[in-house]
Amino acid sequence: MSNPVKRFIAGAVCPRCGEMDKLRMYRDETREYRECVSCDFSDSMALDGSDMPSQELETRVNRVPEPVDPEAKPLLFKPNPVKK
Repeated sequence: MSNPVKRFIAGAVCPRCGEMDKLRMYRDETREYRECVSCDFSDSMALDGSDMPSQELETRVNRVPEPVDPEAKPLLFKPNPVKK
């Protein structure tokens, strides 16, 4: 197999680092690949679209939240008294 031609995707934004115009793509006989030249992000998918990505990117939305201390108490703010 010869070296694939890697082309930049105009206007594309990297899903990991958010940089624009840093993604490039290339294909082989069975898969399509994309990679970021800025942060080394890469993923691929079958040309027939049959498979899902190997893992979901970690974002603030899908992270497991830190456990809450059961002894913690909420802060109560009382308004300042009105002076006459």
